[in-house]
Amino acid sequence: MISKKEDLEKLEESKKFHTTTYGTRYFREFVPKYEIPEKGMPPNAAYQIVHDEMNLDGNPSLNLASFVTTWMEPEATKLVMENISKNFIDHFEYPQTEVIQKRVVNMLARLFNAPEETNFAGTATIGSSEAIMLGLLAHKWAWKKRRKSQGKPHNKPNIIFGADAHVCWDKFAKYFDVEPRIVPMETDRFTIGPETVADLIDENTICVGAILGTTFTGEADPIKEINDLLVEIKRSKGWDIPIHVDAASGGFITPFVNPELVWDFRLPQVKSINVSGHKYGLVYPGLGWLIFREYSDLPEDLIFYVNYLGDEMPTYTLNFSRGAAMVIVQYYNLIRLGREGYKNIATNTLKNARYLVKHLTKMGKFDMLNTAKLLPIVTFKLKEPANYTPFDLSHKLRERGWIVPAYTLPPNAESIAIMRVVVKENFSEDMADMLATDILKACEALEGTKKEEIVGRRSPREGHHIT
Repeated sequence: MISKKEDLEKLEESKKFHTTTYGTRYFREFVPKYEIPEKGMPPNAAYQIVHDEMNLDGNPSLNLASFVTTWMEPEATKLVMENISKNFIDHFEYPQTEVIQKRVVNMLARLFNAPEETNFAGTATIGSSEAIMLGLLAHKWAWKKRRKSQGKPHNKPNIIFGADAHVCWDKFAKYFDVEPRIVPMETDRFTIGPETVADLIDENTICVGAILGTTFTGEADPIKEINDLLVEIKRSKGWDIPIHVDAASGGFITPFVNPELVWDFRLPQVKSINVSGHKYGLVYPGLGWLIFREYSDLPEDLIFYVNYLGDEMPTYTLNFSRGAAMVIVQYYNLIRLGREGYKNIATNTLKNARYLVKHLTKMGKFDMLNTAKLLPIVTFKLKEPANYTPFDLSHKLRERGWIVPAYTLPPNAESIAIMRVVVKENFSEDMADMLATDILKACEALEGTKKEEIVGRRSPREGHHIT
């Protein structure tokens, strides 16, 4: 009888050549979850344990809650793996990566109609949250410098944005000591406009935030009208108040399918724009971009120069180290797809979103809030009265694997609970049919009813399947 621990370990070692990964001892022993284990395990066992646990996560292809890209071409994935070990900040060690970043900044500035006579600037970021904070910091510093030069107080800056903004706007205000003047929602209004902004503006306003595709409903603020208000204020009062456009969602859609919509650098008060490469830029997370209309809109005081990586280089980020791979595959996408390719994809996503809207409207169970007129985002709420909530419906759909979020709107519209579907590149018309069918079945289950309504297409000779 084997009694010594060493002999047992030797026995286990000999067995590993005569069993599968699941047959080893690592699958019948406790694996510490909150402290580092004393001893390690073979890579195949560690991989399988982690791999199997990840099966409990949602399926990214059915994740209709997130705007983030969940599919890229095999060639792009290959580029990611080839460059995954590169640190983006190491410009001296990886000079071509810096060159590629500059190319993308130039492409995006021109996509957003930066005037030819301006010396625009930009940078890659981890995502739009970092890009927004960096852009707003620049506007705070520019306001502060201007107030100092005029001999005026500069200790009470404020920023105006709507309750429709992403939480990173609130974070900026708190982290960087700026008074947030937030335009609340109403039950019949989910965006901001010149009439709601005008009363909040004063000489201490560092910036007005406008959104091209809100997180909550997918709508867009009337950016041109807000710009016109600020142009008039500049003329009448001398306050040169910039607009930062949060185009995280819309920046890679609108220029391709709705180029006549004026929201970008064609408007004189639009001084900075952010866009998410990892949303409709079609790149895996995390990647954002910040573009300034002019280099002078970025105060030199905010740029740091470091020389301990082999060469002196400028840096304007909230972090330092980050992966270079996503910057590289953003460039891949831009040269691979071109304007025509991005337009085709954006057109498809809008078409499929509107196809889903048609089915949801036909059910007669929902009030549609956003019907994908501008962006491929569908938001809706249950018709009253209903004996279940959007949260019930969201949980029911999860049984089929669909991740469709339900949430309440911000004050003063918190009484409204809605659902949102973000249609992405890999959401086909076929998937829209299946989602609509599952939504109808989930509603029927929650209502305790069974109807003969068929959603989507069906073969006229489709028969019964007997197992």
